[in-house]
Amino acid sequence: MAQQNRVWFITGTSRGFGRVWTEAALERGDKVVATARKLESISDLKEKYGDNVLTLELDVTKPDQVKDAVKKAHEHFGKLDIVLNNAGYSLVGTIEEATADEIRALYETNIIGPVTLIQAVLPILREQGYGHILGTSSNIGHFTLPVIGYYSSSKWAFEAIHESLSEEIKQFGIKVTIIEPGAYATEFGSQESLKFSGSIDVYNDFKAEFIKGLSSYEQGDPNATAQAILKVVDSEDPPLRFHLGSHNLPLIKGIYADRIALWESWDEVSRSAQGNIK
Repeated sequence: MAQQNRVWFITGTSRGFGRVWTEAALERGDKVVATARKLESISDLKEKYGDNVLTLELDVTKPDQVKDAVKKAHEHFGKLDIVLNNAGYSLVGTIEEATADEIRALYETNIIGPVTLIQAVLPILREQGYGHILGTSSNIGHFTLPVIGYYSSSKWAFEAIHESLSEEIKQFGIKVTIIEPGAYATEFGSQESLKFSGSIDVYNDFKAEFIKGLSSYEQGDPNATAQAILKVVDSEDPPLRFHLGSHNLPLIKGIYADRIALWESWDEVSRSAQGNIK
């Protein structure tokens, strides 16, 4: 049974999954602190849902703005039940092409920003003795792809941080879930959600072929995810990792099977490296 009048704090609510999940929560009567880098991009939420939504401008790469938003949210609604780190983008470029500044900027949004929000809300959730922190990762939190290797790496870090977090805060009654979408027809592939590194000519054909291959992936309907997310937050025992879509599990099972087979093929050499210290 879903609790009534729960309060969500969601980043990246202007479009994509963030918008879908924000509206799903509001439609069932929950309250939402909806945040986005540009306040005008979410002004329609206030017009449609009135006092059930608090819209705030928030750039997750600005720590003072994060802390201020959390303070305003808590003062406005008196509690925070669900905190959903959803803001992020992808950097398109090979490992050789991306600059250090481009990589830092990606990590500031995809890793440091979410951690800043987590650290800001934890004192509130601890004092309450309950709460649920969710983070939007990706199925590539389990594997990597060329051309978006740095984005993949950010999701590996994102997953590791949330897995450690789950062990550290369960003593306080706080739950953690990592959301792992597959390919969906969101605006994630738009110019606002993608940044491109500089180009080295020798990679041009490879990148063009890769991007062409991405367009052939079967994409899911973002609106179909809403009820699944609500079921996760309503669960007494939500999963640490939750796949969105029908293709993730078969894909990831195959990837791990290949990894185990490779490790086993080298197991004798691995064991020989143990040594015999007594």
